[in-house]
Amino acid sequence: MQPFTSLTGVAAPLDRANVDTDQIIPKQFLKRIERTGFGPFCFFDWRYLDDGTPNPDFILNQAGYETASILVAARNFGSGSSREHAPWALEDMGIKAILAPSFADIFYNNCFKNGMLPVVLPEETIRDLMARATERPGYVLTVDLERQVIADQEGVVATFDVDPFRRDCLLNGLDDIGLTLQHVDSITTFENARPDGLPVTTPAA
Repeated sequence: MQPFTSLTGVAAPLDRANVDTDQIIPKQFLKRIERTGFGPFCFFDWRYLDDGTPNPDFILNQAGYETASILVAARNFGSGSSREHAPWALEDMGIKAILAPSFADIFYNNCFKNGMLPVVLPEETIRDLMARATERPGYVLTVDLERQVIADQEGVVATFDVDPFRRDCLLNGLDDIGLTLQHVDSITTFENARPDGLPVTTPAA
């Protein structure tokens, strides 16, 4: 997993509450066995018309937002099923940070495990950022995880809190496997000292 320290990029406003994971990545695309390649299907039902052409009314198809890496969203983003494909799809289409008043718990946790930063901000702050991003396509924000600050080029600054453990994992690019590999020497020592022939688990008494 790539470390996340600071991100400067275009912010796109998605002014829809309760965006669920089936809208982020519809169920018909969950047959893929890889973790990559979901980007073209992200927000599929909103992003494309029935004939497969881009929907000009969808914000991420509009001029100024095509390269967005920051999503400014409404409350309860990522609700619905627990599919990890949702952050995979967002990341694959270029989204690295999501700002919202609230997130669904499982989606929020899955973001951290996949190198994406979900930031909880007050409703009024989100409304201000969303208005700025809507009025000025191409609006640029910096999301600084090290300092836990969000800023634009016009002097707007907002602070945010992140659980220290999750922050440390993102800053150092550590997912669950990476955390485990930090103890690889101890694991190897244990395995080498373990007599051959023992069962993998200890039988119940």
